[in-house]
Amino acid sequence: MNGSVYESAAPEASTRNCFAVLVNNEPGVLARVIGLFSGRGYNIESLTVDEVDSSAHLSRITIVTSGPPRIIEQIKAQLGRLVPVRQVVNLTTQGKSIEGCLAYIKFIGDDNGREQAKLIARKLGARVVDTTGDAVIFELTAVFGHIEQMIEALKPLGPIEIARTGSVAMACGESMLDVPAPAMTSIPPAA
Repeated sequence: MNGSVYESAAPEASTRNCFAVLVNNEPGVLARVIGLFSGRGYNIESLTVDEVDSSAHLSRITIVTSGPPRIIEQIKAQLGRLVPVRQVVNLTTQGKSIEGCLAYIKFIGDDNGREQAKLIARKLGARVVDTTGDAVIFELTAVFGHIEQMIEALKPLGPIEIARTGSVAMACGESMLDVPAPAMTSIPPAA
């Protein structure tokens, strides 16, 4: 043992965090956000993005990542410094929030297998959206763990195919993402 301070420090526990990021809806914004993560070696576990205000040209990005508290704070600060980013909120540390995903799960099996799969789906709150031939497609909107539970329950019954969105999340209560006023008034179009 050489007595290094780094050897005596206990490693920080990694936590899962969900960020809501309000950005200008313009080309290259998503690439900048992803570049921030990849350039610093951070992992993105889930990423969704969609326009939330067409008149203000704003999109909302939901990012799920994990790391020790120090790294999570760095991620929040670095996201906030990106030029197209209007607001960053760590929903995990802010307070109570809801989070969910959408999954389509295709199961292929004989009559008995399909009936067992439908019973599992019904129990977990999934609905049948297609039955063609020996295949049935279920739709499930739920938290990540609930979707994993359905996938694990169906695997022993036969082959499955999965397509799912990343997480979407929102703070509970009256707290909302608040768009700060622009620093300058809009520039009139060129004549």
